[in-house]
Amino acid sequence: MSGHFTGLRPTIFFTFLLLSLGLIAFFLQFPDPKTRFTDTKDDPVTKMGSGLPGPVRSSSVDCAGLLGQSGKVSFPYFRNWKFDFGSDLSPKISITSTTSGGIEQILPWIFYHKVIGISNFFLFVEGNAASVATYKVLQSIKGVKIIHRTRDLEEQQANSRIWNETWLEAFFSKPCNYELFVKQTLNMETSIIMAREAEMDWIIHLDTDELMYPAGSQEYSVRELLSDVPEDVDTVVFPNYESSVERDDIKEPFSEVTMFKKNFDHLSKETYFGYYNEASQGNPNYFLTYGNGKSAARVQDHLRPNGAHRWHNYVKNLNEIKFDEAAVLHYTYSKFSDLTSRRDRCGCKPTREDIERCFMLDFDRNAFVIASTSTEEEMLDWYRDHVVWTDKELKLKLLKRGILTRIYTPTVIIQSLKESGVFSSVIASAQTNISDSDKKNLMSSENVNKSSNYNLRKIGEDRGRKVLEFSAVNSHAVPPQSLPGLNDIHLHI
Repeated sequence: MSGHFTGLRPTIFFTFLLLSLGLIAFFLQFPDPKTRFTDTKDDPVTKMGSGLPGPVRSSSVDCAGLLGQSGKVSFPYFRNWKFDFGSDLSPKISITSTTSGGIEQILPWIFYHKVIGISNFFLFVEGNAASVATYKVLQSIKGVKIIHRTRDLEEQQANSRIWNETWLEAFFSKPCNYELFVKQTLNMETSIIMAREAEMDWIIHLDTDELMYPAGSQEYSVRELLSDVPEDVDTVVFPNYESSVERDDIKEPFSEVTMFKKNFDHLSKETYFGYYNEASQGNPNYFLTYGNGKSAARVQDHLRPNGAHRWHNYVKNLNEIKFDEAAVLHYTYSKFSDLTSRRDRCGCKPTREDIERCFMLDFDRNAFVIASTSTEEEMLDWYRDHVVWTDKELKLKLLKRGILTRIYTPTVIIQSLKESGVFSSVIASAQTNISDSDKKNLMSSENVNKSSNYNLRKIGEDRGRKVLEFSAVNSHAVPPQSLPGLNDIHLHI
């Protein structure tokens, strides 16, 4: 990877970044009276500080603050565009993900996280992500390990101790989102071994439609956040914010979406419950999908996943804390095409019995029924009513109250990386030849995806009848969970 950016000058990136920041500052100088309450106080892009955006407590943007002083933006992990950090980076942080996304999604996702201090990625790839073209690019990036769903991996995971324990058994033998949840958990278990071998200090499970948002750090750095965590803390929860799209024609969510709905954990109870109905937009819950965040865990003995959202330990209770500023940005249903792509990955029928077997969350069930029974025009109308924020007055009201917030930093970073030629350079520099062992993995992955012999539901059915509890510390897997509803208000007073 170190040779891929030899001809690039870091000043190109800084120029584009400063121009982007300057444009944002310019347009925010002249707000419409109705939009002057737009909440940007949580977005680090509005303050340069010591050369890098940091948190501010004002909704205005000062052009002098953006372009004055040193006139230079400093990200600590560029290393002259080589991203060649390794043993000298402390703490060493890894992300594991199970993905079928395309290169247009995964490449910005990887480099954004490299910018904020993530050194290693364990990507379990299927579908588009496992294609030859995508593999050529991803395997050329330093710190990225690609794991195909091969027969060897399936056999290894079929022998996991997880099948003989009770904490995940409620998700066995069910299709679609339940099967994905089990697969993610098994992949997390495998990635713990890889993280130990790579001498990682921390591991985070993240989907490729999610970005870490290290608010509260001076350097806009996940590394800085985790280095300040007390040594006796084992896991840290990042509450999630949910994308709030303002158009129905979004193509690149990371570059186009800047409005997010805050998590219950980052709002006062009075604000959350007081505006719950308006913030829900007639949907079943406050968020469209999950609301229980993602967590980072110290790599340690006896660590195990506890579902896709949490970690656990076989011999002790983990000491867990929660960040009060940093978050995970979840770009859920941010494209209209997400309705059909989510439908197509599941072999479920739009019946009450099937949707309850296939999906854990109410909005996913409703979206699946709409996508399975409606015309394109009807789907688009439904999407505009339930996902797109078209009511300007409501938007301004919730922005003023802090329920919605503007976050520009990820957009600026990713657009600047793109405009500086980083992505095109990686693609152009990708190896043209694939080794024999890699070809074998690609072929095996394709065969496994088509084969019914390696089916997680079948393994669950075979192993689920033999479950035993070996764990000295029992904890059931934490599924995707909705945030508190109005019926829960008495629990939070």
